[in-house]
Amino acid sequence: MRHAKSDYPPGVADHERPLAPRGIREAGLAGEWLRANVAAVDAVLCSTATRTRQTLATTGIEAPVRYSDRLYGATPGTMIAEINTVGDGVHTLLVVGHEPTMSELALGLAGSGTDAVATERISAKFPTSAIAVLSFASEWKALELGRAALIGFEVPR
Repeated sequence: MRHAKSDYPPGVADHERPLAPRGIREAGLAGEWLRANVAAVDAVLCSTATRTRQTLATTGIEAPVRYSDRLYGATPGTMIAEINTVGDGVHTLLVVGHEPTMSELALGLAGSGTDAVATERISAKFPTSAIAVLSFASEWKALELGRAALIGFEVPR
C-alpha cells in the first residue's frame, strides 16, 4: 500500500510531512477495503515517515507492526530484503511505503498468474492510498523478483 495523500506544510522536512485531510479520509477507506477484501493482516511493515505511520493508524488495521527506516526512500531490492525477514508464521503481510518504490516492487514481484488489468493500472499510475494485492505461496525469506502473482489493484476513493 502506498501512503495516503500527504500535506506540504511550509518548513516541514519530507520525512515529517503529515497526511492531508483528503489523505485521512482515503486511508480510512483503504482500511475498510482491506478488511472487506483481504484476509486478516497478520503483520505490517511500515516506513518510519510520518505520513506512512498516520496512514497505517487511520486504516484501523490491527496487527503487529515493524517500522523500518530502510523503507523510506528504499529501492525494490531493499524492500524485498526487509520482507525476507518476516517470520514464517505470517500469512498476510501489509507493507506501507512510498512511490516510486511501491509500483516498482509490485511490478517486479509479479510473475505467472498475474492480473493483466492490474499490471496496466499500476504501470499507468500508483496513486496515494492505492493497494496492490499479491499472492505468494512460500516463506517470506524466499520472496524474490518474479515469484508472486499480482492478483488485484485497488484505489479506495
